[in-house]
Amino acid sequence: MKRLAILLVSLSLAVQVSAQEEPFQTTMTPAFSPVTWERLLNAADEPENWLMYSGNLSSQRFSKLDQINTSNVADLELKWAYQIPVIDRAETVPIVVDGIMFITEAPSNVVAVDARTGRRYWRYDHDLPEDLRICCGRNNRGVAILGETLFMSTLDAHLVALDARTGNLLWDVAVADYAKGYSKTAAPLIVKDKVVTGVAGGEFGIRGFIDAYDPATGERLWRTYTIAGPGNPDVSSWSEDSWQTGGGASWITGSYDPELNQIYWGTGNPGPDWNGDARLGDNLYSDSALALNADNGEIEWYFQFTPHDVHDWDAIQVPILADINYQGRLRKVMMWANRNAFYYTIDRENGDFLVGKPYALQTWAQGLDENGRPIRVPGMFPTYEGIVVSPSIGGATNWWSPAFSPQTGLFYVNAFDGEQKFFKRDEEYTEGERFTGGGGQYIQPIDTYFSAIRALDPSTGDIRWEFPIQPRSSAGISTTAGNLLFSGSVDGYFYALDARTGEELWNVSLGARVHAAPMTFSVDGEQFVTIAAGNVVMTFGLKD
Repeated sequence: MKRLAILLVSLSLAVQVSAQEEPFQTTMTPAFSPVTWERLLNAADEPENWLMYSGNLSSQRFSKLDQINTSNVADLELKWAYQIPVIDRAETVPIVVDGIMFITEAPSNVVAVDARTGRRYWRYDHDLPEDLRICCGRNNRGVAILGETLFMSTLDAHLVALDARTGNLLWDVAVADYAKGYSKTAAPLIVKDKVVTGVAGGEFGIRGFIDAYDPATGERLWRTYTIAGPGNPDVSSWSEDSWQTGGGASWITGSYDPELNQIYWGTGNPGPDWNGDARLGDNLYSDSALALNADNGEIEWYFQFTPHDVHDWDAIQVPILADINYQGRLRKVMMWANRNAFYYTIDRENGDFLVGKPYALQTWAQGLDENGRPIRVPGMFPTYEGIVVSPSIGGATNWWSPAFSPQTGLFYVNAFDGEQKFFKRDEEYTEGERFTGGGGQYIQPIDTYFSAIRALDPSTGDIRWEFPIQPRSSAGISTTAGNLLFSGSVDGYFYALDARTGEELWNVSLGARVHAAPMTFSVDGEQFVTIAAGNVVMTFGLKD
């Protein structure tokens, strides 16, 4: 308890110092090596840096750093804290380049700090219109970098490019019309010479898409709609003209396989969310994993997890790529714990279904057929009176990042065994207004439902171990070569587990909800771990 008290006092002091830095003399960052495409390709071999939202292009969120490990993680202490000036919920995952950390702040701002001390270099503020229409919080989850340029999505559906040395604006492009309900919250993904980015707004009857932009000019190079329309035979999966308001937002960051030249991206729920009467059919490509040709954006294959979704089970989870042993041979796979409570292993070369098994409580499907299509339990669609179904609207998991450790061969996910009463209602579409067609409510307090971090064998879908975490966590996960798993909790704890067994090795109270994913880096040979909690970004290292 004494050590914990010291940590909390240190945290309080660090936050006070950060808050007193305003106004702050803006300075250029120290020089750093430009982040070339080759560096991004080989990001896993540069563990001292964290060069993109998910750590590397495969999105495994695994670091080769092992200075902090199972034998000494209990010696972690707070090194510095940066307080975000705008009071909101921090969902940011910073990136680190050669000792410089870039943090996104709610609602749509960026700050550059010294990764060793938290001292600020510069801050960019993006002005937002007063009449924003957003669904789920004033969030921003991170930036991408190429060369010496940062790229950030904004809540008013813009993509901006900043000079990473100074924070000066280089260009600002409107991706979509925010007045129609479009917004952007996710970190972009750099793929070769393109900035790839999705869009949010699925609760406003938008038509989702994934874009690629020229990093030098902001010119749009291609757009792939995530809802099939005229000229696409899959438009027949939408009754009449319901595709026009079909949703299918693409609001979390995807992954990329350079050998196959395929971008992998998840898509959100169809619109309206809970009343499917006006959009009969499978509603392609909502609730799907899409494999796109990186050069032109063409869909090379798709896998739909929940055809004709009426429970708001977005397939907005980060796709994790790995080569694993499956039935005696090495397969290139994509691992996916879906919001619908089923875990999937899919051949990422062609989209073939390999493994599918529930990893959390579900009552809506009898199982999956040989192609991975759900076999529905009759009578589980929302009604006007309400019907109880598992998982809940929030899902068995959601957008918070899972992880994979090539050391253990295990896939890790924050799982929730919940249920809700689902309702539908009749609703007319009005441009720029919410278009959901229903909703849901818990029938008992959310804290009474079981939740846990679960470690899965991706070759079978079997659960190897679980670590109970109450109440339900909305934090992402990262793993390291020190056989550690880091994550956080709703009640403000940051903790480390043994990635092999799930044994808890360390925890500290941060005093606010963890609603982001941790990341790790090193400066001058010293490893650090960073997490955002509440309105503060905190960095820990081993005791001096």
